[in-house]
Amino acid sequence: MTLLESLVNVSNTFISNTVLLKLVTSLLILFTGFIIGRIIGKVVLKVLKEIEFDKTLKKATGIESKFSKNISNLSSYFIYFLAVIMALESVGLTPFVLNTISAVLIIIIAISVILAVKDFIPNFIGGYTFRRKRLFKKGEKIRIGEIEGKIKKINLIDTYIVTSKNDLIIIPNSLFIKSIVQKKNH
Repeated sequence: MTLLESLVNVSNTFISNTVLLKLVTSLLILFTGFIIGRIIGKVVLKVLKEIEFDKTLKKATGIESKFSKNISNLSSYFIYFLAVIMALESVGLTPFVLNTISAVLIIIIAISVILAVKDFIPNFIGGYTFRRKRLFKKGEKIRIGEIEGKIKKINLIDTYIVTSKNDLIIIPNSLFIKSIVQKKNH
């Protein structure tokens, strides 16, 4: 038997063995998906940095964060997720299993989002109310609970107060909605 005949026999065996073929196809899909996901993530990050997404968001909301990196990671993970789903489908998993996996992931993501924004929303509403009604201004003296000091900065999420001892205290804006706030005269 020649080398060429051996290669033909191995390739025929490989092609006729559907389980092995499905497994290799699945691994190729995963590998390709992870490469594409990484590339897409980097492209999204580059585009968001080009348009200065973080700076624009900071100007609009006063929040300093790296949302562009988070959006980039989210786009990569979405591509990874699609690759995993396609790889599982190529192996021959039933739609029920894929739907179950998808439902569990969606529930986990929903719970994560709810837990992440449960404190953000009241603080944002408080900050929006302050800006809209102009209740407090930078430099005013206030007392909220046991804290007394001069307002240094008001964001949409929190307010910075400097006490008489020159301590910087960051108060979530939701506390202003829930507590009695007293303006002090100079």
